[in-house]
Amino acid sequence: MGAGLSKAGELTMALAVLVLSAGLAKADTNYSLKSPDNRIEVQIRAAKKITYDVLLNGKPLLKDSSLAINIEGKTLGENPVVKATKKDSADKVLEPTVRQKFEKIRERYNELKLEMDGEYAVVFRAYPEGVAYRIETSLPGENVKVYSEEAVFRFAADDTVYYPEEESMFSHNERKYLPRALSSIPEKTFATLPAVVNAGDGVKVAVAESGVEDYPGLWLRGTGENALAATFEHFPLQENLQGDRDFRVTEAADYIAKTHGTRVFPWRVLGIAEHDKDLIANPLVWLLEKPSQLADTSWIKPGKVAWDWWNANNIYGVDFKAGINTETYKYYIDFAAKNHLDYIILDEGWYKLGNVLDVVPEINMEELMAHAKQKNVGVILWVVWKTLDDQLIPALDQYAKWGVKGIKVDFMQRNDQLLMNYYYKVSAECAKRKMLVDFHGAQRPASLTRTWPNLISTEGVRGMEWSKWSAETEPKHNVTLPFTRMFLGPMDYTPGAMLNAQKTMFAPIFARPMALGTRCQQLAMYVVYESPLQMLSDSPSNYEREPESLAFLSAVPSTWDETIPLDGKISEYVVVARRNGRDWYVGAMTDWTARDLEIDFSFLPAGNFAMAAYQDGVNADRMASDYKKTTTQISKTTKLKVHLAPGGGWAARIRP
Repeated sequence: MGAGLSKAGELTMALAVLVLSAGLAKADTNYSLKSPDNRIEVQIRAAKKITYDVLLNGKPLLKDSSLAINIEGKTLGENPVVKATKKDSADKVLEPTVRQKFEKIRERYNELKLEMDGEYAVVFRAYPEGVAYRIETSLPGENVKVYSEEAVFRFAADDTVYYPEEESMFSHNERKYLPRALSSIPEKTFATLPAVVNAGDGVKVAVAESGVEDYPGLWLRGTGENALAATFEHFPLQENLQGDRDFRVTEAADYIAKTHGTRVFPWRVLGIAEHDKDLIANPLVWLLEKPSQLADTSWIKPGKVAWDWWNANNIYGVDFKAGINTETYKYYIDFAAKNHLDYIILDEGWYKLGNVLDVVPEINMEELMAHAKQKNVGVILWVVWKTLDDQLIPALDQYAKWGVKGIKVDFMQRNDQLLMNYYYKVSAECAKRKMLVDFHGAQRPASLTRTWPNLISTEGVRGMEWSKWSAETEPKHNVTLPFTRMFLGPMDYTPGAMLNAQKTMFAPIFARPMALGTRCQQLAMYVVYESPLQMLSDSPSNYEREPESLAFLSAVPSTWDETIPLDGKISEYVVVARRNGRDWYVGAMTDWTARDLEIDFSFLPAGNFAMAAYQDGVNADRMASDYKKTTTQISKTTKLKVHLAPGGGWAARIRP
């Protein structure tokens, strides 16, 4: 009987060991990663596929999100087997070459790398500012084909998302960010970046990407559920040029990329903010970009630009015929020099379309460049991307010989692998010649500015140019952008309108444009919107008629040593303080709702400061250009109530 009990005991113990082993095996497929401040947690599972949850202060934001990639017909991430795990962390201070938000950025993260059977790995990082992951491969083959990538961002509830829906992937990415329920977005409805999700209790999650190289840009599509999923342009096989600028893909491959078998893939990014305003200072996309590829960056000079195209060269009170000619651009140069602007742009019309080396006879480029050099004003040339690509080296060599300081490249309208590679190629070739690049006509270069510091700004935003033909750039849209598009990186909105209108007074006039919203909203944009190459879009003649506004625009910098978002709510209002050197600037903007705000100046250091403030005038609700300038003494104990008219703003320069 005792022997029988012994055998039963052995059997029980054996079963217990099996159960324990099974439990351990199961436990080994579950992993947890927390941010250095312990607020954010990623819970990862490697079962039938790789899935993860994201929690903030214990509350699930995303649940059962998934990832995988199909390379050469094999899906990495399907039935995953973890061979090993590696942990890493960082806590260091970085100094950006171009100070978009900060003079110094603290980078803190914890990292978990899952090394998988099948020669690949998945790397997760948790920052105080959010979460990111990327796939890494060590596959044989100089060239492999990526057929698809799965990235499903599944949220814990049917949240509202600010969704920049697109009509076509042949696009400038100039969309409105409109709120809708996640589940209401059909599978075939896709969007550009970022999608900003309201995850409840004021928390916002911005879905984006970073570190894209030799790979197509990410688009997001609906799923009909609480999720957004990745989609991509396929690799172009044949293209057709229509006119000088619309280079469309007419035949695409069944794969999305042709690339190296051993490489790192782009970061999939989830920026997390507990308050709307925190999205404005969130540097996560920049932190995840590949470090600078330039050894010498001393020549890179951000600044402000006198721009010709928006105002249609409406110069008046002069003795020459204004237009695309040498005298007009000399006038821009003189205006820039007098008002401490660093550059002028020659936009469309300076060359004969189809040949970026064929200058129109009305412009004497040598004479113009000599005048610019004498006045210490840089010249930037606009070019269509495809024409430039066809003539890239001879064109850039000639521009360098002329003394051109940068190029504005336009009309890409694509984000496939070939175009992403183009952004690298142009940035590198311009850097060799100490030239800046401002990419228009697409959005994705916004997340390459750390890698190429001479990539000084980007468009891919529904900016003020739209007011030349529509009422689409209006205050509600304007106060949505700081929380959405600007999360990706600098945005060349091109502010500065001196003809300002409320709704009832507005008309889209292409050759004599005005902007919706008040004068003070336009001034505030120079503080709120980030663009190290910031435009003054209106006519120099209009600015000369507005010396008080021009004084602010001449002084306001285009880069910042410190950024402090003071208040804001997406699509409603925003208040931001920024510092350059010892000077502080504050900008406030509202939607179509008149608003009273209290600005707390406790961010200031000790001491007294002189503040020159521009506030909406008492009649700005009717005459949008009405404003009042005040000067006063303030300190860090000051709290000031300001009134913003419908579509209004408030801007201040604060000096010791």
